[in-house]
Amino acid sequence: MKDGVNGVALAVFIFFFLVVTVMGFVASKWRRAENADSLDEWGLGGRSFGTWVTWFLLGGDLYTAYTFVAVPAAIYAGGAAGFFAVPYTILCYPLVFTFLPRLWSVSHKHGYVTSSDFVRGRFGSKGLSLALALTGILATMPYIALQLVGIQAVLDVLGVGGGSNWFMKDLPLLIAFGVLAAYTYSSGLRAPALIAFVKDALIYIVIIVAIIYIPIKLGGFDDIFAKAGDAFAVKNPETGKPRGSLVTGEQAQWSYATLALGSAMALFLYPHSVTAVLSSKSRNVIRRNTTILPLYSLMLGLLAMLGFMAIAAGIKVKNGQLAIPQLFEDMFPDWFTGVAFAAIGIGALVPAAIMSIAAANLFTRNIYKDFIRPDASPAHEAKVSKLASLLVKVGALVFVLTMDKTVAINFQLLGGIWILQTVPALVGGLFTRWFHRWALLGGWAVGMLYGTWRAYDTPSATQDHFGNTNLIPLIGEKGYIGLTAFTLNVIVVIVLTFVLKAVGAPDGVDQTKASDYTADAGDPGVRAELPPATAGAPGGH
Repeated sequence: MKDGVNGVALAVFIFFFLVVTVMGFVASKWRRAENADSLDEWGLGGRSFGTWVTWFLLGGDLYTAYTFVAVPAAIYAGGAAGFFAVPYTILCYPLVFTFLPRLWSVSHKHGYVTSSDFVRGRFGSKGLSLALALTGILATMPYIALQLVGIQAVLDVLGVGGGSNWFMKDLPLLIAFGVLAAYTYSSGLRAPALIAFVKDALIYIVIIVAIIYIPIKLGGFDDIFAKAGDAFAVKNPETGKPRGSLVTGEQAQWSYATLALGSAMALFLYPHSVTAVLSSKSRNVIRRNTTILPLYSLMLGLLAMLGFMAIAAGIKVKNGQLAIPQLFEDMFPDWFTGVAFAAIGIGALVPAAIMSIAAANLFTRNIYKDFIRPDASPAHEAKVSKLASLLVKVGALVFVLTMDKTVAINFQLLGGIWILQTVPALVGGLFTRWFHRWALLGGWAVGMLYGTWRAYDTPSATQDHFGNTNLIPLIGEKGYIGLTAFTLNVIVVIVLTFVLKAVGAPDGVDQTKASDYTADAGDPGVRAELPPATAGAPGGH
């Protein structure tokens, strides 16, 4: 690790940070409608984004700074098990191809801004809608915090923020947070959509250079894999087990497979993913994106290889999240280190902005409007959502500044388990009305409680709680807790639906019809911009 501040790298980092800051504020005038005072405009970019803008927005949304840091860090810490992120992103796109176009169509038809809006309109249940909204907000908050952790990791390696008191130490992060909050408040979803072009271009450049340049400096991939294999074979004196492996062992295959499948099922149910999807201008934009987004999976596979390179380069860090930033500083010339750090930093700003907007939209539409002020106008909704987005960012900042980083990581891992419990209501609701609303609520509650309890009761590699995998009941193999909780959730939903229908329990009113799920922009009754009377009403048309 180099002593002091890396001045050249810092200068390059600041240059790119200033560029995207200007872009963030300029974005308020990009594709701007005459009346911007609605969630359709501020929170969904006017539902106007085409194929390429949506591709960059979704890429910026899903492949974050935390991905850039954490995926190779997982390889660095434990070997091949960390590669589960690659197959899960490959599995994801065929799955979402089946339901995302349907979600876009019905949401565009009725003016739904959030997935909870759809559930409320489909099942006529504010309670179920509230449950999904709270799940989404809880799962998103620590995710935003981890983006700030990514920025903090870069700043630590740059040598910035080393003051004697907490304020000076965290001042650079506070400045980055303030700028993020300001341009998100001003420009809404248009800001991260525009900045995503720069972010993705930088990430592709850095990874392509890294995958060619670093192996040349380290003697080629043969030496990299040999050194990594030797390092993983060393046994921990406390546990007597090796650090990891280059290939996933037979005993870990169930864990690997279920973690990949469960993660694939959950990825596009996060509020920020839904927000990016609903911002596109047509059903075909979503279909095209599910076919070209796998290009990011190729990038993710190359990115994961950096974990092996960090081991071969002899990187020694107490916090594994610093391994890749430290690898870049040690391997690259100072000016390109600045480019790489800018890619990570901007890779944090884009998803953090989208996530805060998505969480704010959930609060505004499915908590504030449904339960506090039902008569809120579209302009008032937009104002509340802007303020809520600021509060969400403040909450994420509190996570980073006051708590151990493992707290945010644990909650983010729980977030994946929690989001998976929304599949029966959201995805199931897109294809069938058979499930009873109370059964869906009961299944959600059981899945949430079981998943949270089992995760807390399961040790991870570094602590006594919040592991990802535990024994699957009846099978006896270790598997992803979220998928086990989801299976239990579905069983409860099916059983309760039979019972509730048998006793004649009242079902909610479905405000949708079959043709809504295949509607496209330009079809009769579907408008790109909804009139104020319907834009604020879930299910209104």
